[in-house]
Amino acid sequence: VPDWESLPLHTSTGSTEPMNLFRLRHALAALLMPALLSAASPVTPWQSDSTQLIVVITADWDAPAGSLQRFERVDGHWKPLATPFPVTVGKNGSGWGLGLHETQTDGPRKVEGDGKAPAGIFALGSAFGYEPELDTQLGYVPMTDTDWCVDVNESPLYNQIVSTRDVGIDAVEGSTEPMRRDLHLGGDSVYKKGFVIKHNPGNMAKAGSCIFAHLWRSPGSATAGCTAMPEAEMDRLLAWLDAAKKPVFVLMPAAEYRRLRKSWQLPELKN
Repeated sequence: VPDWESLPLHTSTGSTEPMNLFRLRHALAALLMPALLSAASPVTPWQSDSTQLIVVITADWDAPAGSLQRFERVDGHWKPLATPFPVTVGKNGSGWGLGLHETQTDGPRKVEGDGKAPAGIFALGSAFGYEPELDTQLGYVPMTDTDWCVDVNESPLYNQIVSTRDVGIDAVEGSTEPMRRDLHLGGDSVYKKGFVIKHNPGNMAKAGSCIFAHLWRSPGSATAGCTAMPEAEMDRLLAWLDAAKKPVFVLMPAAEYRRLRKSWQLPELKN
């Protein structure tokens, strides 16, 4: 950015430049400065485009549970909808993940198999579940017994939901994430309804995979890294979510949220 204050400012007799040139220079400065400042501090798409926001707050990095609240942007401001409700996260708490946010160096980092939920700001993928249809505008993909999310670090399909009908059974060898857990894991219903949280969108090996919001197994039961909740709350959340409103998902400890709230343009939370 030019150092406007160092430019010649003399405009009386003996000036180094004519008055009209002085005025033109400062008029240009006034016009260009907002654009220059904007270029120096770009607004990310989620800050300008998203009108639905999910916020999960935990007590600290080690907490396996927290609360979830949803917000909608109205006239440029985030407005809370309903009241927060309890959710569970990773059994070993949370750690910074890879998403829409700037890279953070303070605090733990999410890696594959650590039992932590990824912290940060993330786009959402489609909803998924066991039934043929689901009440949501997020987009819905019914799962079958051939659908798997690949959590094998060395696989070229790492962090992707695939069907063995397309990739073959050998492509999911070693994966622990069948998307029809009811059929593969003795009637487990946690993936009956859920949606994809787009952690690690570049599918970087060992950075963490298959992060979802889904049903909890029982009240207070933590997860391997996902966010879990009661079915009634999931129903309300899915019915509200709309892909056209570009919803985003935020998860972090309370202290980190307070530290980053203003710079990341997040809503103020009420106690």
